Amino acid sequence: MAFSQDKLLIFVLLIFCATTSLSARPRNRQYTPPSVPHLTDLFPHVSISNGFSNIFGAKNFQLTGNGSMATLALDKSSGKYRSGLASKNEYYYGFFSAAIKLPSGLSPGVVAAFYLSNANVYPHNHDEIDIELLGHDKRNDWAFQTNIYANGSVSTGREEKFYLWFDPTAEHHQYSILWNNHHIVFMVDNIPVREYQRNSAYPSVFPSKPMSVYATIWDGSEWATHGGKYPVNYKYAPFVVSFADVEMSGCVVSNPTGTCSKTSPSNLDPVEGQEFATLSKEQARALDWARSKLMFYSYCKDVSRFKVLPPECK
Repeated sequence: MAFSQDKLLIFVLLIFCATTSLSARPRNRQYTPPSVPHLTDLFPHVSISNGFSNIFGAKNFQLTGNGSMATLALDKSSGKYRSGLASKNEYYYGFFSAAIKLPSGLSPGVVAAFYLSNANVYPHNHDEIDIELLGHDKRNDWAFQTNIYANGSVSTGREEKFYLWFDPTAEHHQYSILWNNHHIVFMVDNIPVREYQRNSAYPSVFPSKPMSVYATIWDGSEWATHGGKYPVNYKYAPFVVSFADVEMSGCVVSNPTGTCSKTSPSNLDPVEGQEFATLSKEQARALDWARSKLMFYSYCKDVSRFKVLPPECK
């Protein structure tokens, strides 16, 4: 039986509403993560007031909890629309972690980041290991992006993106990076979501120079949400991110020659300890779970961007 125009219009509207409702649902609340060892329990917390120095957006930076927690705000008064902290030390390998609570409400274009970089020292061939949390519009969740640069510029990044299985604005969650001579592992609440292994066949693509640790919030309107489709709307500002439970255990570079000394009071060594050279069986299973359930972008599958895929993708 043919539809009348009125019935057809109603039918189309119902389909549109159902599709909109489904796309607006949180994509990250339906999974229970597997059990894994808690690496964040193995290393000591570092006081933010002792481990970091304020580098920009001073008016939008506040310390609380006797220096154990910091809030950073993004608004139009932020220098270049960003605020952040840099570690007092440079590190060559180690375990780096922070408990982060993200801004609530609409946050397209907002980027909260916890990362390592030496771009200030090597502006044209820098290394970088990024955790970036990308703000959302009203129909999507925050995205968790990882990225790696080695001896390169921003055009050589190796991005992978994931959805989260929790609301990152409700409370603090742990975001961690393990970096040593064997691999780089990105973790969320101790669940490995990405492992980037060092390969002797192409060592130049593995970060190999000392880096500082950064905690920032900034305006990523040009690219962060749907490729820049949704810029930051400052009528919702300030956007406030909270950092706590910071851990930085590894080799601290103490002289111009690049040699480093271990300063962590932990009896475990994330740099040379064999227990950190490979993933455990539980971690490997959790990694497979995260990548099958949560990953929605990998540079290794982006054939429109790379005419020849990077060597580690083959």
